[in-house]
Amino acid sequence: MFGISGEHLLVLGIVLLIFGPRRLPELGNTMGKAIRNFKDAISGVEEAKYRHLEEKDSSASAKVASSTEPNTENKST
Repeated sequence: MFGISGEHLLVLGIVLLIFGPRRLPELGNTMGKAIRNFKDAISGVEEAKYRHLEEKDSSASAKVASSTEPNTENKST
């Protein structure tokens, strides 16, 4: 169901031997925080990129709108 194979169990056993059962929860907590920080950093970069593209679109549409506005100056004939 979870896709745990012999290789996964072997790696888990080696990690358990290296770090010990007392440090394993601490190691998992540290890894979780690192992954969360990485995801937050990536989403911040994507948000900044999206915001930059959005600003480009709005400035481009403002330029187009201002150039296509009719001239409202009074012209005397």
